[in-house]
Amino acid sequence: MFKKILIAEDQQCANLSVQKVLEELDIQNVDYVYYCDDALAKIQKSLRENNPYDLLITDLSFEEDHYTQNIKDGKELVKIVRQKYPDIKVIVFSGERSNGVVDNLFKEYQIDGFVHKARHDAKELKQAINAVNNNQKHLPQDLQRSIKKMNTYELSTYDLKLINLLAEGVRQKDIPEHLQNDNIKPNKLSSIEKRLNLIKVSLEVNSNEQLIALCKDLRFI
Repeated sequence: MFKKILIAEDQQCANLSVQKVLEELDIQNVDYVYYCDDALAKIQKSLRENNPYDLLITDLSFEEDHYTQNIKDGKELVKIVRQKYPDIKVIVFSGERSNGVVDNLFKEYQIDGFVHKARHDAKELKQAINAVNNNQKHLPQDLQRSIKKMNTYELSTYDLKLINLLAEGVRQKDIPEHLQNDNIKPNKLSSIEKRLNLIKVSLEVNSNEQLIALCKDLRFI
């Protein structure tokens, strides 16, 4: 299990909650900060003293106050830590609800785990810490479901064209005209309706609005 952990969280209640989870996991060497600049300073100091942190648990959002900060938010902190200190594991503990944003944290920022701040977040945070300790990634259940949906149905260029037109505000009955102008087939309304219905069934959404939201959330459009 991790020997030394740093918590970066500006809300005192959330900070104390994370500390309690770590106590229950019998992790004794825990430091906490309320500012991203302080988090980076502690990481740098720990490395100078040859006593580095194994894990950083950080929020994404940090409220501004009268203390001027160079590092404005958790994303920027994670980016710096990943670039300069890649051996430190990173779990993001945040109220962020967008699956697209969370997915991007894994892909672009190379985080090891994400936990939503929610009703049962203490339990999930324990699961995340155990998973990351075992060199596994921890993804939220809703993100896992969304990725599974997309993996079981591969969107074609034609599919994305239809969804993009809907997202741009084009009414379904007007899509044939747009496809005909671009010489894209099939462009009959009946074919378009069948295709959109197949996509919605495959991705388990009930409406065009939900389809657009899902694709935007996962940054397919």
